[in-house]
Amino acid sequence: MKTYMANAQTVERKWYVVDAAGVPLGRLASKVAAILRGKNKPTYTPNVDTGDFVIIVNSDKVLLTGKKLEEKYYRYHTGYIGGLKEISYGRLMADRSDVAVYEAVRGMLPKNSLGRQMIKKLRIFKGAEHTHAAQKPEVLKLF
Repeated sequence: MKTYMANAQTVERKWYVVDAAGVPLGRLASKVAAILRGKNKPTYTPNVDTGDFVIIVNSDKVLLTGKKLEEKYYRYHTGYIGGLKEISYGRLMADRSDVAVYEAVRGMLPKNSLGRQMIKKLRIFKGAEHTHAAQKPEVLKLF
């Protein structure tokens, strides 16, 4: 019996729209990361980007459970000496909720060139409108 191995020429990509309103951030990120990797397809190959495009709308309505809004911090470094910055997730979700969703999904993808290629297929919008109607995306129900 032969094993099927996908390659870049045989991959067929779809577009999906995910409504993030009322969905916990981690659950949303894990489902979206699986779709970006292509794990929902029978042609999944670990060393090839077989995933689909994902559009996330209503990122400003994502939920964080427990005390994460006050106690969890988003940390980044500016590149300068002593340049470690941190922002609480309460403030991050109020100002830049799309960054919070992006970082959650990026953290669940492989940490190599393949993961960097996969994250480029993610589009995040704060409101209910998106600019990719021409691609005819399918609505994806996560929960």
